Amino acid sequence: MQFLLEHEDKSSKARAGLITTSKGEIRTPIFMPVGTVGSVKSIPQNILEEQINADIILGNTYHLYLRPGTNVLDAAGGLHHFMGWNRPILTDSGGYQVHSLVNNRKITEKGVTFRSHLDGSKHLFTPESVVDIQRSIGSDIMMVLDECTPYPCSYIYAKESMKRTHRWMTRGCGYFDATLTDTNAHQTLFPIVQGSVYKDLRIQSAETIAAANRPGNAIGGVCHPTGQLYEITELVCDILPKSKPRYLMGVGTPLDLLECIGLGVDMFDCVMPTRNGRNGTLFTTQGIINIKNKKWKTDFSPIDAALGGLFSSYYSKAYLSHLITSKELLGAQIASVHNLTFYLWLVRQAREQIIQNNFAAWKNHMLKKIMEKI
Repeated sequence: MQFLLEHEDKSSKARAGLITTSKGEIRTPIFMPVGTVGSVKSIPQNILEEQINADIILGNTYHLYLRPGTNVLDAAGGLHHFMGWNRPILTDSGGYQVHSLVNNRKITEKGVTFRSHLDGSKHLFTPESVVDIQRSIGSDIMMVLDECTPYPCSYIYAKESMKRTHRWMTRGCGYFDATLTDTNAHQTLFPIVQGSVYKDLRIQSAETIAAANRPGNAIGGVCHPTGQLYEITELVCDILPKSKPRYLMGVGTPLDLLECIGLGVDMFDCVMPTRNGRNGTLFTTQGIINIKNKKWKTDFSPIDAALGGLFSSYYSKAYLSHLITSKELLGAQIASVHNLTFYLWLVRQAREQIIQNNFAAWKNHMLKKIMEKI
């Protein structure tokens, strides 16, 4: 993987870049649709490629390890072949999913012992084993095993957790380097900044991750309801090297995307566009729509004519309202495709404005439009 920093906006810390992988180019800033188990919910791969035009999608090590399993993925020749996706894939190491199994896991220096949410079977993730699993998945960008600290947590716990994450990073990176071969040379590994809401820990973690000198870096553990997302993100981005892509994990709303792009983030992922779409919330160029509201029942205008795209300009608000209210599967698909089309449109508009050195003014204007409920 290579990263070229193409342009830095003069009105903010926003950047436009280009990540080059063996599976294709990724223009940053970028949003990655979440395909947890090798599928972006309800959306076929050809639509992801031809309609949404996703440069890269995300899969999850924990879920893919449990189902279909590495034996199936190995036999298929990796996730790309298994799911029929020819563009880049990034995989989360499963640290966040294991963290969510708070009553069914035990964290030690060796790794994390947990019980499957599917059948209760017992498993162990170590910094080395998650590298092996992601080798089988064949993802282009892999994540080290980390502990996503709970919120809230004490300073002492956050510090010990961060240090353990750093030790796991050292082990994972060492094992990754020792297992490089001609067949997996396309893969790269990102470490993850942790430290909860504590600024001194975030600084220490960012400095440690930067010193590891990997091809890219991730920022984890920011999805907590403290209102400190932007403060922590800016703090960390100011430390992580400019010459490498920065991935903010699990973020977020259109507001969060634009604000964090302005702070220097390059890559994002979140289930929000598809999850919210399935439940009737649409992000549009004119504002946020709750398609279940009665006002849309007889609105036969396109979902979002200004956005374009087959789904957004072809189907009407009234028809989508009917489908979502009736719990028809097509409704979930239309809403999900539309929301992802909007998210990719948004980050690509941001990229154009960065190159034109107009990002800050454009962002402020855009947020007034797209975050208003209509």
